[in-house]
Amino acid sequence: MLYAYFRLYSFVVVCKWNRCMSSKQERRCSVCGKVIFGRIDKRFCYDQCRTSANNRLNSDATNYIRNVNHSLRKNRRILTELNPEGKIKVSREKLLAKGFDFSCYTSTYTTKEGAQYFYCYDQGYLPIEKGYYLLVVKKEF
Repeated sequence: MLYAYFRLYSFVVVCKWNRCMSSKQERRCSVCGKVIFGRIDKRFCYDQCRTSANNRLNSDATNYIRNVNHSLRKNRRILTELNPEGKIKVSREKLLAKGFDFSCYTSTYTTKEGAQYFYCYDQGYLPIEKGYYLLVVKKEF
């Protein structure tokens, strides 16, 4: 009788174990496809795959921001190079020849008279007479 009980108990344990193992799906890395071992909520096999997936996910926004920041830094560098004294009058052609992009600026300032200054960080320009700009440096008080 004891032997029959032991065989029945062993059979039940083995069946439960087989059912448990068959319900678990083989998890694979979403980047490289390798089998994943470890925590049940793990999505990637290694840090390299996780980093690669996150970089791919954020690449579009990152590229746009990188391009805008590059244009802003380039504009500031051009303004700093042309305006070592703090205030100077420069032609539009000279700015364009250096690669200045008039559509990229960080802020604007409108005076009481209605003149609008455009700033790339601390370096600014004011359109004055036709084809000329006044380059200025923002002073913090």
